[in-house]
Amino acid sequence: MFTGLIREIAKVQSFTGNELTIQAQYQPRIGDSIAINGACLTVVKAGNGNFSVELSPESQSVLAIENYKNEVHIEPAMMMGDRFEGHVVQGHVDCIGTIKSIKHNGNSSDFFVELPNEYMKFVISKGSITVDGVSLTVNDVLSEQNQFRLTIIPHTIDNTIFKTYKINSKVNIETDMFARYVYSIFKPQSKKQNMTWDDIDKIMARY
Repeated sequence: MFTGLIREIAKVQSFTGNELTIQAQYQPRIGDSIAINGACLTVVKAGNGNFSVELSPESQSVLAIENYKNEVHIEPAMMMGDRFEGHVVQGHVDCIGTIKSIKHNGNSSDFFVELPNEYMKFVISKGSITVDGVSLTVNDVLSEQNQFRLTIIPHTIDNTIFKTYKINSKVNIETDMFARYVYSIFKPQSKKQNMTWDDIDKIMARY
């Protein structure tokens, strides 16, 4: 389990075959879970200022592999008793999103991210979403364009790889865990083909 708060921007030392080697100040142990650009991976080698993880063909098929070069976000898994900040992140990437537009507004920047249509039902205004491992709040949902809008402050841009994103950059997306679970629980009980969040709110109000 993770929080979506980046521990460090680390450097990719090599990515050969299935093995990704990271140079970082944080030193995990073999067998530890660590999120790299939001994907939960297992440390298979460690020592001398670096560590390696192994990516299966399945993992590589669902991740924005183009971002596993130069710099990456890393976050170690939470330990029992850790202070909980950010939001609940599993490190299970749902899909790849695409940066469609970046608009600078004074002291912040709006990033518009496009998702495959089937994942938009898990994205709600003011809900949580994880982009390349960064815990963020959805400011607006543009359903007709299959996009959502994020407002990113300078601190976040300066301390993440958001500063490297351009139009059409690919990013790992993990939708909100609770949105997925609630949708899964109530969808079979509804006679409607497309259940709205207003419908779910009405159901929840009964309990």
